[in-house]
Amino acid sequence: MKPLRRADLDDFVACYRPGERHLREPTWSPDNEGGRWRAFEYDELAKRDKLNLDLLWIRDRALADSENLPEPEVLAAEIVEDLQAALEAFQGIAQELESSGDAA
Repeated sequence: MKPLRRADLDDFVACYRPGERHLREPTWSPDNEGGRWRAFEYDELAKRDKLNLDLLWIRDRALADSENLPEPEVLAAEIVEDLQAALEAFQGIAQELESSGDAA
């Protein structure tokens, strides 16, 4: 698993502008669909089922075309690898919680 580093968040922080919310400007537009920062109007959000805030607008174009997808066995192997890594991470968390519970 690749660890998250501060540099991975630099683009977000630059767009987020902590302390300067009034200066935020979206980088996404219909002309720039690759923009990573997008503003949503309340009315647009209110139309969503149960005000769902799952706001995905960036699509991986390589996966949109089914001809570019890896073979099913490759996909399955990648899914198994991701699930195993997630399980190991959760096992580590569970062990830490168990250990901290023993100390209390």
